[in-house]
Amino acid sequence: MTATTMTSMQRTLTALGQQEPDRVPLFLLTTLHGARELGMSIEAYFSRSEHVVEGQMRLLEKYRGDCLYPFYYASIEVEAWGGSTLFLPDGPPLCGAPVIRRPADIDSLVPPSVMASPPLLKVLETIRELKARVADTVPIIGVAISPFSLPVMQMGFDRYIELLYEDPQRFERLMQANEAFVVEWANAQLAAGATAICYFDPVSSTTNIPRELYLKTGQQVAKRTIARIQGPTATHLASGRCLPILADIADTGTAVVGVSILEDLAELKTAAHKRVSLLGNLNGVEMRRWTPAQAEAEVRRAIAKAGPGGGFLLGDNHGEIPWQVPDEVLLAIADAVERWGRYPLDWLADWHDSD
Repeated sequence: MTATTMTSMQRTLTALGQQEPDRVPLFLLTTLHGARELGMSIEAYFSRSEHVVEGQMRLLEKYRGDCLYPFYYASIEVEAWGGSTLFLPDGPPLCGAPVIRRPADIDSLVPPSVMASPPLLKVLETIRELKARVADTVPIIGVAISPFSLPVMQMGFDRYIELLYEDPQRFERLMQANEAFVVEWANAQLAAGATAICYFDPVSSTTNIPRELYLKTGQQVAKRTIARIQGPTATHLASGRCLPILADIADTGTAVVGVSILEDLAELKTAAHKRVSLLGNLNGVEMRRWTPAQAEAEVRRAIAKAGPGGGFLLGDNHGEIPWQVPDEVLLAIADAVERWGRYPLDWLADWHDSD
């Protein structure tokens, strides 16, 4: 199916239906760039919902993407648990001290109420206002850190891995609390107007744990959690590898998988077997140093490998464009999608990968 002109929502839904829309949807997940657009520090930008609304609307128009991304920063969820955030002048905010200081703290852990958390209410207000601006013409992507990956910020990666391997009872207790929180948080975003939820789950990647452990832990958590989220989800492993578990991720009921530059898009497309769509996999780190010509070449290569037949959203491989990526590169990406992403992809007959 090819239409002359589609809205971003129509374009995205057609691609997710494993059909070819008018062009490949462009999901530029820009967050920090909104602060630059408004001439603010990152901390000031994220202090008020109206700043993020204005930033997202400007970025949507400037880069000609196909989604709005009201994600603030990962540690905003930990703020709801009593944690803190460290703001940087030129990068994503970082999580402060762990809220779980020793494993025994898990025994009395109570999930916070989303509606009693000022930071989360600020995100919900952002989603509501963006929905009022675009209605159903542009997908609005909410974000929830998976219950399985949230403990990295709650207690630190090293202590969490020890818990995962050595204390199964407390691990299950922690998952119970986290699942209750994530389900409430995801559904609150959907109720506010989000179209779908990006379920960030980097710990599940085979970059971090073996498939056997994922099947016993992260996959079971995802199955339980996603089943209770009242809207579509996209699972993102934040640059981690997923090819060995792609079919297992599909079994959780998710609709999209964010894929890494560390794996070949053509192999991922074959492995997806139309059970899930792919989001990726432009290299956000290298993107900082691209020329416009390099940006065009990378866009063309990604579309050639994963674009045919639909089921593909072009974006970065991590889920957030770094602050240091210049405008000229992002504009070159948008131009390249307009040039090479139009269906039917007739130019593929003469295309040869230079790698």
